This record gives sequence, C-alpha cells and structure tokens, in this order.
Amino acid sequence: MTAKKNSKTDLNIFLCIVSALVIIGLVFIYSSSSVYALEKFGSPHYFVKKQFFGLILGLIGMISAFLFPLRLIKKLTPFLFFATLGITSITLIKGLSQKIHGSSRWVRICGFSFQPSEMLKLALILYLAYFITKKGDRIKSFVHGYLPVIIIVGITSLLLLSQPDFGLTVTLATTTFMMLFIAKFRSVHLLVTLCAMVPAGVYLIILKPYRLKRVLTFLNPWSDPKGSGFQIIQSLIAIGSGSFYGVGIANSKQKFFYLPMQHTDFIFSIIAEETGFLGSLLIITLFILFAYFGMKIALQLTDLYGQLAILGFVILISLQAIINLSVATGLAPTKGIGLPFVSYGNTALVCNLCMVGLIMNIVYSDKEKTA
Repeated sequence: MTAKKNSKTDLNIFLCIVSALVIIGLVFIYSSSSVYALEKFGSPHYFVKKQFFGLILGLIGMISAFLFPLRLIKKLTPFLFFATLGITSITLIKGLSQKIHGSSRWVRICGFSFQPSEMLKLALILYLAYFITKKGDRIKSFVHGYLPVIIIVGITSLLLLSQPDFGLTVTLATTTFMMLFIAKFRSVHLLVTLCAMVPAGVYLIILKPYRLKRVLTFLNPWSDPKGSGFQIIQSLIAIGSGSFYGVGIANSKQKFFYLPMQHTDFIFSIIAEETGFLGSLLIITLFILFAYFGMKIALQLTDLYGQLAILGFVILISLQAIINLSVATGLAPTKGIGLPFVSYGNTALVCNLCMVGLIMNIVYSDKEKTA
C-alpha cells in the first residue's frame, strides 16, 4: 500500500515538473521570439501562439495516450514503429519534404509542417521495450537477441543520417545502448558495439565538412568570431550578461538579432540572460528532478515492458536536455537539438507530452495489476 502511495506521489511531482517546464517554455518563447516575430511576421505573438496550439494538441495526445488501453499499445507497438519509420522516410522524397537550415526533417501536408523523426523516437523506444520483453532470456543470444536490435537501430540511424540529423542519431543510439545495458544484454556484445561506435562517430564527423567545422569551432570559437563562431560567442555573451539575477524577463538584448535560433536551440541562453544564475539553476534543477523522479517511477514498476519504456523516455529527454544545455554553454559542438518542453517546436512538444501520457498510463496499469 505504501509503495503504491509513493508511486502516485512521485508521478504527481513528475507531472508538476513537466508542467513547470512547459509554462517556462511559453513565457520565454514569447520573450525570446517577439522581436524576430514582429520583424518577420508582423506580430510579436506569432511563435507563442503556434506553441500554444501545439500545447493543446500535446495535451490531447497526452490524454489519449493515458486513456488508450496499454495491452493494445503493446500489441500495436511493431505496427507503430514501422509506420513511423515509413512516414519518416518521406522526408527523403523531394517535393514532399521541407528543407529547413539545410536538413530535410519536415513533411508539409495541407499547409501544416511536422517532424516525423519526433514520432519515430517515441516509437523506437516502445519497440525496443516490446522486443526485449518478448525475447525474454533469448536477449543473451547474439543471433536471436542482439543482432535484430542492431539491425533495427542501424536502419533507423541510416534514415536519420540521410536527412541529415546527426544529433538525434547520436541521442537515440546512446539511449538504445543504455536501455540494452539496463535490460542486461551480454556485456561483451555491448562492449564491442561501444568500441565500434567511437570510430564510426569520428568517421561520420570527418565525412561531412560542416560537422568537422562545428567541432573545430567548438574547440576555438574565437578563431572565426564573425563566422562559424558567431552563434556560440553570442550565446556566451547572453549567459554572461545575465549575471546572478538577470536583466529581467523580456529585457534581453541578444534577442535583437544578435543570437540566432534564440527561441529554439538557444532559448536557454535567453533564459540565462533574463533570469541570471538563479533562473539557469532552476532550469537545470527541474531537469535533474525530471530524471530522478522518472527513473524512480520506472524502478517501482513490476511490468518489464513499462519499466523499459519509461526508462527509455526519461533517458532520451534527459540526454536531449544535457546536449542542449552543453551546446548553449559552449561545452559541446552545436547539434540542432532543442530543450525539451521549453524550446519552440510543436511536433517535439506533442511527442514529449505523449510520452508523459504513456508514462501515466503505464503507472496506473501497473497499479491495477498489483491491486
């Protein structure tokens, strides 16, 4: 009885953390994008209105994911994965995909744009949880357990790299590796894969000149302060300008066309400028608590499928947050990954909230089993 009560309390805290991040996101999407939106679209509310619309869709998706029977979700998991894989492959077809910032990650239908890879990452985690649960002890076998996972992840990675989306590929590969480690796949298989991932990553960086340039810029942004190093330098100026208390919400100077992508990939820089060290610490603390309570919830479950799915969701979102914060503070090369629940992006917000709905569904379904 105490365990069930603790689980419910942890879930409520988890939902409060997500709510806080979403609200902070709405406030600072407006604050960071208002000048740009007014200049380009004639309304300072352009992006925050679109994000609010995405929030409504996300809440509908979250409620639907919560209410949909978990046993049916398990049965439909393979179909969901292969369907999203097929939809994501549409981004490779000229005329159907929409290219933004040099990447064909978006599909535009009837005037609406969405990013299928956001749905794919959700479906991949569910499929991995389904596959591991179904295989049982056979996960120790290379042929029957490990090889199929590598093939599935390999196909997904090749598709994402074709867009290209190197950041999401790395994030999903890392999430998969951690899920396999938690599921107790054979250590020798994981070690060999880890050793192979490092040279493969180096090769992929060298293969594309712009990736190598990002790494070199990360090592020394001041070598080209008006070119490749401009964005990270402006980000560091924004963060440094915030000092301890910040310059005040809506009083950012960097949003006046100094810092590119100020409402997406670099929204944390604007938050740090306007709210200072205290606001930055709040964001970091919220994501630490998100990871802590998410993993705590997962470890209290009795169902392996639910446990792995929640751990996968929490690890993925936490990794994205770590990468985004690292990029904004100059601790990692630019990756094109937004800050979950906070950065502007309707598809990402909808899919992240659907993950939250699935977490709620799994927790309540597990309670019913143990009742």
